[in-house]
Amino acid sequence: MTPAQSQLVEEAQRIGGARAVVTDPADIEPWLTDWRGRYHGTAAAILLPATTAEAAAMVRAARSAGVALVPQGGNTSMVGGATPPADGRALILSTRRMRGLRSVDAAAGLAVAEAGVILAELHDAANGVGMRFPLTLGARGSATIGGLVSTNAGGTQVLRFGTMRRLVAGVEAVLPDGSIHDGLSALKKDNRGYDLNQLLVGAEGTLGLVTAAALTLAPAVRIRAVGWAGVASPADALTLLRRMEAHTSTIESFEIIPGSSLRLVVEHIPGARAPLAGDHPWHLLIEAASGDPSAPLTETLEALLAEAIEAGLVADAVIAASEAQAEAFWRLRDSLSEAERAAGPAAQHDISVPVAVMPRFMIEAAAALEAAFPGSHASGFGHLGDGNVHFHVRAPAGMAADHWYGEVAPHATRMVHDMVVAAGGSISAEHGIGQMKLDELERLSSPAHLAALRGIKSAFDPMGLFNPGKLVKVAPSDAAT
Repeated sequence: MTPAQSQLVEEAQRIGGARAVVTDPADIEPWLTDWRGRYHGTAAAILLPATTAEAAAMVRAARSAGVALVPQGGNTSMVGGATPPADGRALILSTRRMRGLRSVDAAAGLAVAEAGVILAELHDAANGVGMRFPLTLGARGSATIGGLVSTNAGGTQVLRFGTMRRLVAGVEAVLPDGSIHDGLSALKKDNRGYDLNQLLVGAEGTLGLVTAAALTLAPAVRIRAVGWAGVASPADALTLLRRMEAHTSTIESFEIIPGSSLRLVVEHIPGARAPLAGDHPWHLLIEAASGDPSAPLTETLEALLAEAIEAGLVADAVIAASEAQAEAFWRLRDSLSEAERAAGPAAQHDISVPVAVMPRFMIEAAAALEAAFPGSHASGFGHLGDGNVHFHVRAPAGMAADHWYGEVAPHATRMVHDMVVAAGGSISAEHGIGQMKLDELERLSSPAHLAALRGIKSAFDPMGLFNPGKLVKVAPSDAAT
């Protein structure tokens, strides 16, 4: 620990008491590695404010001491965005003690949650007043509100409700100078210049520490219908989605899954079973939901799928006969990444392209990758309706993980990203840039885009103390010691 860090730790203890600082290496260790185990950092201490006022005081002390800080919530970043630098120059600033649900207002359709609230806790609280927070993802049991805001998280309901950016009605944050931005009022109209709330959404902790958010709620689901269908191609899948959208506004999720990926789930996940008989090149998981318990969702979904079978768009389909079966369908979808990890190393890409382009991209990109890297297997799965799929390139059978990740995967990733940009897409749809995609963002972004990012970062954080080495490359600060 450097003298400046020791000074900050002493001041943090004075601000928040003994519980506000962790210095035991054994207690720090679990928070030094990213979710995927790809990045490992070093930090001499974790600062744990319990209130916004404590967080602001600690940030002011860090600025005075010239110590860099890495904001961290549930540490579920998929791109190393919450992992401290390996050189130990930064301390972790954790929101785990900021767990208050300040309000859950069904009449206003808003909840105000502090940054350390876990997504599943917000789901339960909203359900308790007959509402729901319509964003969910696989890490809902550990991902925190602050992290979800800071990464503009997506999930399986983006098709109907949008990403976190659309669901955030207000933000409270501690800025790098230790001042507090209070934007929680959730005004429908506010023309006082730049929208600081939205600027902080997706900033990955580089512009400040999100301490609380006002979030939009929706009526609780009173009835849902979940279907599984087998189709011949992503093009047929998108045609089916457009037909369904033309007949009902209740489709919330429309997930596409390659047959090869489903087979991995059945092979590697205990108790997993394919919902349909026979072998299908592609599968669809479709969910319709409503707050009206009398809505004929099952009948509507059955009719739409029957018409699709008649038209040759769908080969076979089934509607979940119970909540248990519906959850079993979703477990298959949520187990895809785990099953692929069990099958061996893979280069994983969270990308988006225009929705109309996605079916062709999925087929052509996979073929191009497999031709360029013989023995590999490329495929995409995920949120077809919003143009975001998780495009994975699995290593050839028997290839050592070190060789794959060190010598082959970087070239595969570069190729994937080049094709994405050529298709008018984004190399990060919902996971963010973090440190994993820092070089690729630099390589593929326009000078205007990079200049704007750097200008914003410099204006908010001129000393470069907030989440160094993430999102955008800036000149190292002499003060960040």
